[in-house]
Amino acid sequence: MAKCEELNADMIRRLIDRAIEGMSCAYTPYSGFRVGAALLTESGEIYTGCNIENAAYTPTNCAERTAFFKAVSEGERHFTAICIVGGKDGKLADYTSPCGVCRQVMMEFCEPEQFKIILAISREEYRIYTLKELLPEGFGPARIAR
Repeated sequence: MAKCEELNADMIRRLIDRAIEGMSCAYTPYSGFRVGAALLTESGEIYTGCNIENAAYTPTNCAERTAFFKAVSEGERHFTAICIVGGKDGKLADYTSPCGVCRQVMMEFCEPEQFKIILAISREEYRIYTLKELLPEGFGPARIAR
């Protein structure tokens, strides 16, 4: 099991590499801004995702949601971390943070104080946040249960 406390430097580099791989599959004919994500499950599996643009814009899907939807469609429900990379024309740029919709999807499946979000611009340069730091007072399943 790859629990949060086991998220070591080797695993972080592996997630960064997989996110970069995912970025190469992005479909971005309009913005040219490619994003890749690598989602780590509690069981240690890694699901990748890329952003997929659409001429109508609204149907566009982010890399993070692509990774989550792939994992959930395969039966996964418990997640440890996600790594996100992005940049114009496939060149890694400044830290690429998840949009509000992606943060909300994370809130559906992740424990806000434990789930890690890794924003990377290289294998050596990255920042790690918890979901709670990026989505304070988030609305998730626990709120409905009250």
